[in-house]
Parts: sequence; C-alpha cells; structure tokens
Amino acid sequence: MPAPVPDGPTRSFTGSDLFGLTIAADPQISPDGKTIVYVRRTGDVMTDKMQSSLWLMDVASGRQTPFATDGSSPRWSPDGARIAYTARDGEGSQLFVRWIGGAQSARVTSFPGDPQALAWSPDGTKLAYIATVAGEGTKLGTQPPKPEGAKWAEPLTIIDRVNYRNDGPGYVKPGYDHLFVVGADGGAARQLTYGKFDDGGPLSWTPDGRSIVFAAIRGPAADRQVMNSDVIAVDATSGTMRTLTTRDGPDAQPRVSPDGSKIAWLGFDDKRRSYENTQLYVGDRDAASPRSLTATLDRAIEDAVWSADGRSLYASYDDHGQRRVARVGVDGRVTPLIDNVAGGGLDRPYTGGEFSVSKGGTIAYTGGDASAPADVWVLADGKPRRLTTLNAVLTGSKALAQVRKIAVTAPDGRPIDAWLATPPGRVAGQRVPLILEIHGGPNAAYGPGFATDMQLYAAAGYAVLWTNPRGSTSYGAEFANLIDKTYPAADYDDLIASVDAAIKDGTADPDNLFVTGGSGGGLLTAWIVGKTDRFKAAATQKPVINWISEALTMDNTLFTSRYWFTKLPWEDPMSYWNRSPLSLVGNVKTPTLVVVGGDDYRTPVSESEQYYAALQIRGVPTALVKVPGASHGGLAARPSQSAAKASAIIAWFDRYRKPATAQGAAQ
Repeated sequence: MPAPVPDGPTRSFTGSDLFGLTIAADPQISPDGKTIVYVRRTGDVMTDKMQSSLWLMDVASGRQTPFATDGSSPRWSPDGARIAYTARDGEGSQLFVRWIGGAQSARVTSFPGDPQALAWSPDGTKLAYIATVAGEGTKLGTQPPKPEGAKWAEPLTIIDRVNYRNDGPGYVKPGYDHLFVVGADGGAARQLTYGKFDDGGPLSWTPDGRSIVFAAIRGPAADRQVMNSDVIAVDATSGTMRTLTTRDGPDAQPRVSPDGSKIAWLGFDDKRRSYENTQLYVGDRDAASPRSLTATLDRAIEDAVWSADGRSLYASYDDHGQRRVARVGVDGRVTPLIDNVAGGGLDRPYTGGEFSVSKGGTIAYTGGDASAPADVWVLADGKPRRLTTLNAVLTGSKALAQVRKIAVTAPDGRPIDAWLATPPGRVAGQRVPLILEIHGGPNAAYGPGFATDMQLYAAAGYAVLWTNPRGSTSYGAEFANLIDKTYPAADYDDLIASVDAAIKDGTADPDNLFVTGGSGGGLLTAWIVGKTDRFKAAATQKPVINWISEALTMDNTLFTSRYWFTKLPWEDPMSYWNRSPLSLVGNVKTPTLVVVGGDDYRTPVSESEQYYAALQIRGVPTALVKVPGASHGGLAARPSQSAAKASAIIAWFDRYRKPATAQGAAQ
C-alpha cells in the first residue's frame, strides 16, 4: 500500500523537498574584490527544472540583490563596470551585457549558436565566445518530388562521423563549434575560426588584445583523436592561427599571464592508461619550454588562474575526497589556501566546486559540507567566510542525516576513505539496514558533501555508506591506476571491507545489507551480486553490463577500447567478457532492480536491457525502471524524476528488508 500522505508538516526529508533546494554556482568576484555575481540554481516545481538566476553580493556586508531572473556564465568587464552573461532568448540563448546599477540589459548577439566561454578583451570593447555554426549533413541519393500538401515521413538521416551522438545533447547535428568576437555594445559578430573541428574554451586574450588563446583538436584525422587537444593562438583581426603545443596528450584551459610573457595550461602525456594526473604547465608566450609546476603534487588540477602579479597561479584540485584551492608559484611551491570547496550537483556527494580571484587576491568560491548544498564563500586575508545560507529555512525545518567518516582498511592493508550517514533519530548502538552507494567513473571521487539520494535513503530508515575504493581520484595516480586494464577487480574487496567496517562500527545490521550505484557504480553493483549473496537486494543504475557492446555503442566510441583495454573487442573478446558483469549473471540470486535514463548514450539503454533480460531468463526477481528523456549525466536533472528514482529504489529495498530484531542491537 502507498504511504499515507501527511496532513501537516513533516520533519523528514522527502522527495518534495528537492524542489525547495538551492545551490550556488560559478561565483565571479569583481576586479576590485568588492562584489560577487553568482549563479543561483533553484528547483521550480511548475517546470520541474533547476532554474538559474544571477545575484549580486556585496562582499563586506553580504547584502544580496537580484541581477537577472534568468542567466548563467557571468563575467566581469576588466574595469568592473559591466557584466556579460548568457540568458535564454527564444529557443536558444544569447549574450547580454548589463552596466552595474543599470536596470536593463543589452543583447549583443542574435546568433543561433548558444554562446559559451565568454571572455572580455583587455580594453573592454569586445567579447570573445564559442558558438556552434550549423552545417549541412551528408547526402546519399535524393527523395522523390513531394506533392504540395502531402504528409510524408521524415527524410533519411545519414551518419558518417565516428562520434555521432553525445550524452545529453543527443545525436550530433551537422556543424562545428567556432570562435567569434563581437563588440561589447553589440553589432555584427565576426567568426575567427573555421573548419571541420570543434574549438573550445576557456578563451584567454593576450594583454595587447591582438590574440586569443584557446584549445582544440585540429589537424588530420582530428575526429579520430580522443583527447589530443593543443593550445592554439588566433589573431583577433585576421584569424591567422598558430598551434603552440604538439605533444601526444591533452593541452587545454590555457591562460595568458597578466604581462603576456607566459602561458599556463593543463594537460598530461597520454600513456593510454585509464588515469593520468592533469598537471599545471607554464611556458613562454608561445608555450615553448614548458614545465610542470605540479609534477610532485600527485593530484589532478581542475582549474587554474593567474595572480595579478603573474608570480603564481591559484589552482583547484581534489585531495582525499575534498576539493581544495592552493597558490602555486611559478617556482612550483604549493601553498594550500582553502579546503572546503564544494558544489556541482545535488543527488550524490561527488567532489566539485568553482572559484574566482580578484586583483587583490580575494577568492570567491562555492563551499560547504554535508549539511546543505553549496553556498558562496570568500577567502580574504587568509580567513574563510561564508556569505550565503541559501537553504537555512529548509534545512532548519528538517531532521537530516548526520555524516561522519569511518576507518576502513582494505585486505592488502591500504587505508580507504569512507563516510557513513545514519538515519535521523537513530538511537546510539542501534543497528539499522545499510545501503552501500558506489560512485561512478570509476576515476572519480565522493566526499563528505550534501546529497539528496543519501538524505532520502536515510529518511527511509537506512544508514548509507559511500567510499572511495582503489581507482578513485584524489589519492594520487598510483592509487587511481591500481585498476588500470583490470576494472572491476580489487575495488570489489575495498567495497566489501567498507561494509564490514560499518558492521564493526555497530551501525549496520549484517542481515539487512543493500547495494546500489550509478554508471561505474552500477557496474560494480552488478559485479557484487554476481560474486556474493550477502546483500538482500540491489539496484544497478545506468550500468555497463557487457564491455563489448558498451565499447561499440557508447557516445565516445573510441574511448573504452583505447584506454580501458589493451586490444580491440574483436581481437581479444574474452578480456572484455571476463570483466563484464553479464559473465557472472549465472551466479546472481539477489533481487536486482535495473535503472537507466531513456536517452542515456554513455552506458546506453541496451546495457540495462541486456541485464534485465538475463535476470528474467534466470528467474531472478527484477524490474526495469526507465527515466523518460534522461541522459546518463542527467539521470537526476529533473527534481521529480530524481525523487521518483530514489523512491523506486527505496520501495525495492523495502520489499526485501527484514524487520528489526533484538539480535539487531550492537553487541
């Protein structure tokens, strides 16, 4: 029977509360460090979407004022007098500029390409951006003449690109992303780059305004390269391009130093391993004589920006499941500054967050902990200060799960980070059902952040355990590559060890264990139930089930066989099969729910359908849950679907959950 609808307010965190959550993103501090403009993403119950608005904040007082009811990607002009941003206008988005203190915004583009990667010229007279230029698809033959007024079927779609669909945007439309420049006051935009290549941001102007530096995969067979991008400089007047880097591996996110004498960028030498640390490089004005500033840090750099004096850069990276910001000198000296950067998503506790820096060195960033979604913080004079409490009203009225770290030791003696959320109202010493929730990637990391899935599970009476098994990032390249060409492997042992630690901790009821996870976590969920019957029920979300079919149907077709295997599927099919959860389906007895987005192109729907069919053939209790219109990355993008998905998983687990007994108490 469905749960009764409460006739008054409830202290429990519910699916309806997802519409009341707000998360801060992309905080941009003004050049003088006095004002922050940031994106506020809030659930809209009428449209069932997260709506983005822009807000201004006075750094000294914390006073906020609305800036734009719709908008994203705000960027300050060099003099701090204007803000450029993108906002919806009809079916797409356009570029707008507003003067600080002004009530109206001026639209400066009228181009059907959804501008991205906005960058002001040093003198503030122009804006550079990336937009899609529509093209014409390949044609084969012709259709018969169509009589006037006839209602015919859609014409044929001809696909001839190796990467013909992307998770999220869907099937690739004819055309490519290119660089444009437009006057900050409006007027005709000028296209600077051309060709059958996708150019990408961020964009960085040289101080003299003559060139713009960006990154792209260009040259012969560019469409067959997976991540071999180069740093490129384009003349802002003539469009003449110079390729500045040439190594085998990605060179991306270039930033020109304030005096124009150096370029910094992120990249690594591609060794065809599943993971490499992205390093911060600095070269001269043409990117020559490059040297890594972070080779000894053994952490992947997420973003980096120059200090005003050009003597150092501010860089973000993940360390032990937590995003941090540090100052990295051009001599390679690393000085940690911030350790609580957070943000990016709501459903699961992945590491994330963004920052920006004023000329005086004040840092605006998104930060927080497990008690609420990310807020706006600022670091000034070495002291962090929280400027917003966007969810105080909601979280203050709810009994939320408490999150704490627990000690886990893998069978080989390695320490493994893990966090445990316990149901609100749990009595000390009481054992409760446990959900092991596994992150995807597998080269990714969870941390001690806020997550709606974990809160919903806990509100239903479950303790929730999440961990960073070997293969996770933020622990160095060696730890991440322990699963290179073997995944899934000993990460299974780390996950089981974490469950045993939660039992030893006195929290988990060993007779009431459940497991779920998404993407790589979905794969590991299916792998686990193929190797053990310890779990009462499982829910595998958007999993890889058959590595051969995944490698040939995923959106980035060239990736899997190049980086996670040593040979192509038809050259060594057994290596793919032996690492596929489908190979273990004959062992499965655990009731297993299968969940997938209807428009998932990363681990396509066919992966989930294979597993569901195999479980049905074997007579294992199962059900297939499809989230209509959801991509792989957007499985929880719509609040109603995120809540419904979690509710379906809870209902599945409740079906197999054993009643608490006296033996359930900790001894």
